[in-house]
Parts: sequence; structure tokens; C-alpha cells
Amino acid sequence: MGRLEGKIAIITGAASGMGLAGAQLFAREGASVVMTDVAEEALNATAEQITKEGGEVLALVHDVSTAESWATVVDRAVTHFGRIDVLVNNAGIHIKKGILEAELDDWNRVLAVNTTGVWLGMKSVIPHMQTQGGGSIVNISSIAGIIGGDADSGGAAYSASKGAVRSLTKHAAQWFAKDGIRVNSIHPGAVYTGLARAAGRTWDSMSASFADKVPLAPHVGEPNDIGYGMVYLASDEAKYITGEELVIDGGWITH
Repeated sequence: MGRLEGKIAIITGAASGMGLAGAQLFAREGASVVMTDVAEEALNATAEQITKEGGEVLALVHDVSTAESWATVVDRAVTHFGRIDVLVNNAGIHIKKGILEAELDDWNRVLAVNTTGVWLGMKSVIPHMQTQGGGSIVNISSIAGIIGGDADSGGAAYSASKGAVRSLTKHAAQWFAKDGIRVNSIHPGAVYTGLARAAGRTWDSMSASFADKVPLAPHVGEPNDIGYGMVYLASDEAKYITGEELVIDGGWITH
């Protein structure tokens, strides 16, 4: 029996990277997964692959920054599967501009996806979890929400958005514990994803670039490292954990 057997989960930003890793692991552990993303072609391809491997998934195009899109996704999820046990707010974007370089549109775009999207997700799903007597919410923040410097890769709005997710997680954990709803955050450090590959970085080059910051070899994580954290916090193994920060960074913030 899988660690998430019988659970229904929504994972945003699931077409690639950490979201895809989470969706694959959730399906292998017995969960039915609602995979959402704005990248329709990649989303459908990855969902089809998980289905071929025996997983049960529903792929939905989803703009996390709009209430209308959230309403559609939640309605489809409940109609298709009957309930929502887990929400993983993973979708996020990054614009590499500091305080002086960023324009207002840059700021608003990052906050809309990274922070407003998390708030809208919880606002949309929590009433269903209250009705059914509980659930688990996992918000993907970043070590950039805890420390400064290279952790945010020069993105002021990204840093602010991830700090907001960290605080919002604790707010929700306090206010909805009475409903049996657990809310926790994950704070990844350097992770080698498809975005890094597309930017021309190799595993070796990325590992070398973080060797002076991350003490634990190979100095850079894989998407599955974050995905396993999602599985744990979503599972009943974490039934006494809420409002906590799971840092997965190879020891970066211990400096």
C-alpha cells in the first residue's frame, strides 16, 4: 500500500521540474493527482506518461493568478474525484531583477503567481477540506524566503514573494488547525531542473558553482529531493506537523 493511497491531490506547476517530480511520486504512492500548469503541451505529455505507468491523473490548464481559473480547477477536481485531500502550491516564476532594475509590471507579475496564486489556492480548497474534516496543504517557498544574497539569484520580487509564502503558511496553519487542516512550507535551495538545462547549465557546472555555498555534495539537488518532501508532508506520517518549514538545501542556510 502506498504512502498516499486513496488521497486526491492538486499539484500546480506540474508540467516540469519539482512539480512534475511531485506528481510522479504522488502517483507511485497511490494518490490520484490533478496536475495543473499553463504549459498545456508539456502538461499533457507528462500526464500521459504517468498514466501509462499506471497512475491516475487529471491534467488541467491553470493560471494560478486568477480566481476564475482556480474555481474551474477545484470544481473539476471535486467533480472528477469527489474530494481534495492535498494541495501543493508549487507554481512559481522568477525575474532576475533587483530593487532598482525591476519595473512595477515585473514586481506585480511575480507576486501574482508566487504569492497571490498560493493565497487563491488555499482560499479555493480550504472550504472543501473543512467540509470533509481535514487535509494537507504544502506551499513551495524557497530559502530565498529565509536568507538573502545569491539565494534569490538577484530577484527582489522573488525574494519578497517567497518570504510572503513563508508567513502566509504560518498564518493558515494557525487559523485552520481546528479544522484538521495542516499547512506547511518547503524551502528548496539550488535544484537542477529543466529550466537550468534550458539555460545551458550542466549538472557538473551547477554543482561546481554552488560548492562554496552548499556543504553537502553534490552541492545541488534534484527535483525528486523536493518531491519526496512533498510526499512526506502530504502523508499521514506528518499528521502532527503544521506551520513548519522543511528546508531542503544541502545545508546552504547553515552558513
